[in-house]
This record gives sequence, C-alpha cells and structure tokens, in this order.
Amino acid sequence: MAVCVLLRCASANLTHALPRFSPSNAVSPARLLARTCFKRNLTVAPRFCSALKYTDKHEWVRVEDGMGTVGISNFAQEALGDVVYCGLPEVGTKLSQSDEFGALESVKAASELYSPLTGEVTEVNHALSENPGLVNKSCYKDGWLIKMTISVPEELDALMDEAAYERYIRSIED
Repeated sequence: MAVCVLLRCASANLTHALPRFSPSNAVSPARLLARTCFKRNLTVAPRFCSALKYTDKHEWVRVEDGMGTVGISNFAQEALGDVVYCGLPEVGTKLSQSDEFGALESVKAASELYSPLTGEVTEVNHALSENPGLVNKSCYKDGWLIKMTISVPEELDALMDEAAYERYIRSIED
C-alpha cells in the first residue's frame, strides 16, 4: 500500500517533466522512479573507486599519471577491526611486487602489507601515525597508506578489477 502511494506521488511529480523528453525516450513515471531509486548493486567500494585494482592480499592501488596510491580494501579493514597502529616504509624505499612494506595492528590482529606493484615509495600518509583509525573510517580516500612510482605498468594487468575482487571475496567467504 505504501509503495502504491509512493508511486502515485512520484507519478504526479514526474509527469510534468516527461513531456520534455522526446517521444522515443518517453518512460512512465513509475518506471523512471524504479530505475533511479530501486537499483541495487553489490559493491566493495564507493562509485569513485571503480578504477581501483586489487591484490589477493586485499590491498588496492589507484594509478593516476604514473603514480600509484595504495591502501587496503573495505573487506580487509572490516576483518581487522579498529586499527590502532600503522607501520609504513620510508620515502625512497624500493619495492618489488608482493614485497612486504609495512604492517597494520588492530585490537583483533596484526596484518602485513604487501606492495601491489614494483616501484619506489614517494609519499607516506603521515596522518595515519596520529590517527590510524582513518584506515577504518575512509579506507579508499583519507586512509590511503603510501604513494609510489610504477616501474612495471604491465603488472597492473595481473591485478583484479572490482568485479573480479568481489567474486574473489565471495569465494573465500563460502
């Protein structure tokens, strides 16, 4: 019943906007509402993270202009719990793909961090030394760990995109 009332109200509010569409693009108000409001997607990341690549150790990398920003996935931060310490490398540290570069400690466990790509550390997120909980609050934005050069761009091809990473998570949860 409530859905009917909602659709009736939405229909009344959207009907005046529909004539602006060409007849070939005309869509009923109920269908327009269903497309915009009721679409559901399973995602591990916010929409702006669609360009991320993931490792099987739950690190992510976002590459822009030859520089990679590295962090841990939402799945990893949830599994860790409240992060209380971040051990990160020095700027200038050279890493090969899968090299250990640091550690995160939480109230539940400790976890090593592994480089998703080969390159050199150019920046470390110093905000994490004062507030390691940023990894939990904003793992894809403010809780990034390091920035690095990308020496072997071809290594990106071996990493998982978001859809592949979601399938990987489902496979390990079963």
